[in-house]
Amino acid sequence: MGKRCGLAIGSSLLAIALLAGHAAAQVDPYEFEVYPYATEPRGMIEVESDNAVVANGHGHAGTGTNDAGTYPSQGMWYTGEALTYGLTDRIEAAAYVTFAQPSGHGFWWAGDKLRLRGRFFDEETLPVNLGWYAELEWHKTPQFDNADLEFELKPIVEKDFGRLSVILNPVFEKPLYGRGHDQGFEFGYRNGVYYRWLRYFSPGVEVYGGVGLIDDADPLTDQQHYIFPVLWGQLPHGIEYNVGPGFGLTSGSDHVIVKFNLEMETFIGSLFGSSPEGSWVF
Repeated sequence: MGKRCGLAIGSSLLAIALLAGHAAAQVDPYEFEVYPYATEPRGMIEVESDNAVVANGHGHAGTGTNDAGTYPSQGMWYTGEALTYGLTDRIEAAAYVTFAQPSGHGFWWAGDKLRLRGRFFDEETLPVNLGWYAELEWHKTPQFDNADLEFELKPIVEKDFGRLSVILNPVFEKPLYGRGHDQGFEFGYRNGVYYRWLRYFSPGVEVYGGVGLIDDADPLTDQQHYIFPVLWGQLPHGIEYNVGPGFGLTSGSDHVIVKFNLEMETFIGSLFGSSPEGSWVF
């Protein structure tokens, strides 16, 4: 068990080190969340609020979490409100609306997201559990981004080692309209290592970052890379939480960010029947 846990943690840290050798696509500050293999069960609906506050950021625009916008990141509050529904036993759909509050200003609408997320095969059919994530995101420009519309694709890889779970979310992002639409894909990551200690209270470590264009990485000083020690768990009445401080690892990152995510789910009824026997996609 100890060797396997060590291997899992070592592999995650190695992935971070390799990525840090390149350089950063914009980190999504509205959603500091690592997606697991499991999807929302068929007929279940989930209400989610993802929040992040920049406690120690940058005092000028063009760097930190609002690097593509016109406001400085210092004191910024980001929030993403989402509604997720389990379409089938393997696929869920979600809609987001995002807001931002620059320091000294009120809340602004910052954009919208539509996404699908799914999983392949039943759990533990393969050596690792595999899933997928596809998203369209609209931004309010130029205040909070310089691309009006972006497409994002994330493979999901998860492996359990006893009480320990390792989750990898490599991120491939492409502007479809606005600045960068004539360029290729950017590459980033959202990874997490979680220890299931108690149902209501468990520790974990999450890392987020980006490397810029796959074929033209940004300079190291312009990258954003963050590490978040987190606490997570499930409270009564189906409420789940994930909270913790994040620390920037490069000069282009904000220095300290505090995230607090809340989720609540309930069953409302299914639109579709059970997935076909032997199905590995739907």
